[in-house]
Amino acid sequence: MRYLSTRGGEAVTSAQAIVRGIAPDGGLYVPEELPRLTYAQIRELFPLKYAQRAARIMALLLPDFSIGELEDICDKAYARFDPEPAPLRVLGRTAVLELFHGPTMAFKDMALQVLPYLMRSAAEKTGETREIAILTATSGDTGKAALEGFSDVEGTSVTVFYPFGGVSAVQETQMLTSSGKNTHVVAVRGNFDDAQNGVKALFVDEEFRREMARRGRVLSSANSINLGRLVPQVAYYFSAVIDMIAMGLADEGHPVDVCVPTGNFGNILAAWYARRMGAPIGKLICASNANDVLTTFISTGTYDRRLPFVKTISPSMDILISSNLERFLWELGGTADTRRWMDQLKKEGNYSLADDQFAYLKSRFAGGFADDDATKREIGRVWKEHRYVLDPHTAVASAVLDGMRAGADDAPVLLVSTASPYKFGEAVCKALDIPAPEGDAFTAADLLHAHTGLEIPAPFRLLREARARDRIVVDKEAMGKTVLGLLK
Repeated sequence: MRYLSTRGGEAVTSAQAIVRGIAPDGGLYVPEELPRLTYAQIRELFPLKYAQRAARIMALLLPDFSIGELEDICDKAYARFDPEPAPLRVLGRTAVLELFHGPTMAFKDMALQVLPYLMRSAAEKTGETREIAILTATSGDTGKAALEGFSDVEGTSVTVFYPFGGVSAVQETQMLTSSGKNTHVVAVRGNFDDAQNGVKALFVDEEFRREMARRGRVLSSANSINLGRLVPQVAYYFSAVIDMIAMGLADEGHPVDVCVPTGNFGNILAAWYARRMGAPIGKLICASNANDVLTTFISTGTYDRRLPFVKTISPSMDILISSNLERFLWELGGTADTRRWMDQLKKEGNYSLADDQFAYLKSRFAGGFADDDATKREIGRVWKEHRYVLDPHTAVASAVLDGMRAGADDAPVLLVSTASPYKFGEAVCKALDIPAPEGDAFTAADLLHAHTGLEIPAPFRLLREARARDRIVVDKEAMGKTVLGLLK
């Protein structure tokens, strides 16, 4: 299998795509074609542990890596998950896929504990001897997961940019307490889209790339634009549906709908790839917060980044430019349409699908959104009915799902849970009417634990004693200069 850029250019191997992160023309790497498993082949995954399942799915998409090599990578990557990587929790008609049991308490760990191993191996396979300088923008969770995964990994450095004032207190504390000597954290004045666009601009800035090369470094990314981030996510959708079938919640003849809280479109794109590869998945429900650019796109066929930007209690979804959507657009219109749409988005702020393309989108995706009030009500409803605590991002998806199911059949749906409630304890306390002081995440956590009995994760407890580094805050125009200054 070879990988193509969504905007044209030469085909590359899976190892080359992982090392590069983003194509030289600014496009994202996509597979020439996706392999498809029969149901008999999927049945062979049933008795395997999660790491073994993941290795076998990843091997289909990363032919440069053997199953044995990937099993070893997955065993190491998921050893720190407690109690396991991707367990299901059944709440009535909903199977909640808990993806927050890794070291940073968010779903990004599912891929970013794997990516450093993939990156090192891919560098060896491609003969890359320069230091891999990873530049990443984060809306909150990717940052700490990348810093944790690549901390002191030989031959790499990581610089994370996050929107100043646009992440939760816990998310910022997690990033600022990262200890790796090869890790750097920078706040950008603006929102996540400013940080993300700044990073993308550096990847296509020839002068910046030449200067990095002169210093013995090659650029790569740990965002979900990197193929090595996306592929491990495909695996957990296969695993979840397999578990639902094993539990009697689903069967081969009745595909499972999946509801995903969505910002940058990477998580739901992984579900789309799993569906195309044969996983018995039906409709994909894309759940947005008040920044409902994706909901609008799915309901109208027009993508418009000029919608008002809103800061919400689900900050990891506060995004108006969903980068991974480009991979799906490539499937809709090929290289020519994708380049035209991306050019329109940059220059005019919007683009629209043709009628047949919009019909294809509508037949496979549904969209809905929940504002902060609806999100808080949903946290309260689920606690009252199931004694289960949702974080604000998962609550967005749960609220959208609950609204869509009114009067519908009782078919189980897979709800993707992306973060521990303790990462957003202050917001959860407010939703549950637990009096908590403003700006004190640790007291909020203690109060939430006392009220619900939900165990405080070990990574959160360790934050109390961690020492924070000095905060660096820059304008988006200074991002490149800042990187060069940090990577002396």
